[in-house]
Amino acid sequence: MADLPDEPADLLLALADGPLPNWEVRRIDWPDFRVPADRADAIAALREALRRARAGDRVEVACRGGRGRTGTALAALAVLDGMDPAAAVPWVRRVYHRRAVETLGQKRWVRSLSP
Repeated sequence: MADLPDEPADLLLALADGPLPNWEVRRIDWPDFRVPADRADAIAALREALRRARAGDRVEVACRGGRGRTGTALAALAVLDGMDPAAAVPWVRRVYHRRAVETLGQKRWVRSLSP
């Protein structure tokens, strides 16, 4: 994961191994350049993050490089929040990082989600 932030979040969704902050963490088993190892667990974690963000909590999503897994998780959050799955990846690439969601498998995973 990238350097730990200076400001604490209320929840970190950790998508990679690495140092953990001293605030609440939910780790998702998500191999690099792949999709989550446990679909149900990942969706449950993403739903919890979305619920907490809607309630005003600061939620951080982080992997090692910040594009593939993080971008895929952000696109998945958009879908779970009601965005059309076909629009989620282009949206994340426009507002977050132009190379977010690095693999075809990650793109397909986002498109397989329903709001």
